[in-house]
Amino acid sequence: MQPRNMSMSGVVDLAAVKAAQEAKAKAEQARAEAARHGGTGAVSPADLVIDVDEAGFERDVLQRSAEVPVVIDFWAEWCQPCKQLSPVLERLAVEYNGRFLLAKIDVDANQMLMQQFGVQGIPAVFAVVAGQALPLFQGVAAEQQIRETLDQLVAVAEQRFGLTGLTVDPDAEPGGAPRAEAAEGPYDAALNAAARALDAGDLGGAVQAYKNVLADDPAHPEAKLGLAQAELLQRVQGMDPQKVRQEAAQKPKDAQAQIAAADLDLVGGHVEDAFGRLIETVQRTAGDDREAVRLRLLELFEVVGQEDPRVVGARRALARALF
Repeated sequence: MQPRNMSMSGVVDLAAVKAAQEAKAKAEQARAEAARHGGTGAVSPADLVIDVDEAGFERDVLQRSAEVPVVIDFWAEWCQPCKQLSPVLERLAVEYNGRFLLAKIDVDANQMLMQQFGVQGIPAVFAVVAGQALPLFQGVAAEQQIRETLDQLVAVAEQRFGLTGLTVDPDAEPGGAPRAEAAEGPYDAALNAAARALDAGDLGGAVQAYKNVLADDPAHPEAKLGLAQAELLQRVQGMDPQKVRQEAAQKPKDAQAQIAAADLDLVGGHVEDAFGRLIETVQRTAGDDREAVRLRLLELFEVVGQEDPRVVGARRALARALF
């Protein structure tokens, strides 16, 4: 199977965003600490390919994804196609010189991770960027196609999240890169409050906590993303999906019916459906109804991410629908 177009996932695990933000701060402090002691904070080329299990997944994948895109290779010893693909990925990990980290997961020993990622067959390759998981491709692919997918992954990680990767030193000792505990940041208390509220199912509390951060720093990326997603989850809470979709089908010109259905589409991971539904509704409506639909579409763009190619395409379609 050829690689699918790489794209950022629609709805992100908010706890993962928090963990990634904390890990990024730790990585920055580790590099600063190494510099103060005369080191570089660099990793060895051998550290660019790691074996990961369920116990170390949060530390080795989720947290590391705050400083570098982590490509996951799901494989098994008995899988012959895996033995074709894995050496190519390992070689490219070294060649890309720290722009991504390759994590190898043996599916026989880590069934839970396989299920969590929805792996249907192996080899399967996913990525995690700043706590966001996304599929890259399944099966053996031509090296040029793999390179194109990796190039897009690296570009999105840098443009959307500012992740420039790891510093690699051929002379560094394997496993020698320092890891330091980060000092508490100015918004950690509010972000922690949001995470606790989410864990407790208190979406209103999470919304308010994110708003508290944004009141002081309107451009704070984790708070903006967290607020957009928490508000989305708050809106769909208690909805009857069958009733919402039935009403939307019966009332194609009803702005609120289409907005509700689009929210459900996005929460379900149907990003293109959500965007397409609202763009079509913009074309069918006018006045206040059209403006309400347009504003909701802009909110959903924020949830998915402004650099996502689906958002870029939908923005163009929205402009055509409006003008």
